[in-house]
Amino acid sequence: MYEKRADGRVRCSLCAHRCLIADEGRGVCQVRENRGGTLYTLVYGRVVARSVDPIEKKPLFHFSPGSTAYSIATPGCNFRCRWCQNADISQMVREQDLILGDEVAPREIVAAAQQAGCRSVAYTYTEPSLFQRRHSDGAPTFL
Repeated sequence: MYEKRADGRVRCSLCAHRCLIADEGRGVCQVRENRGGTLYTLVYGRVVARSVDPIEKKPLFHFSPGSTAYSIATPGCNFRCRWCQNADISQMVREQDLILGDEVAPREIVAAAQQAGCRSVAYTYTEPSLFQRRHSDGAPTFL
């Protein structure tokens, strides 16, 4: 989900900002970092918020009405919405240079969702593209 440049920079294609990131630099979201021409995520497996929510709270129309979603979020965001009710987690990386949260494997998220009786998992509270985690060659990034 990024393109290497001859000068060592990378072009991130995970969101509409399409950041051009210098070596050792970060994108607008502050959770993607260029390390020697390879784009890494700083938040993979780092869950800062989780909750069981009614599906109707999500921006989905007629998707499993009456069910619940296991909602999770990582720190960081590629927006700076003045009205954001989740600014404490969405802006923590930008404003405090903090990446908090528990390390949780995907299988643990699925198990927690099933145990809570949820029919779905929602990446929410911050901009969902932050959860993208693969290199352009398809290899997963684990930090």
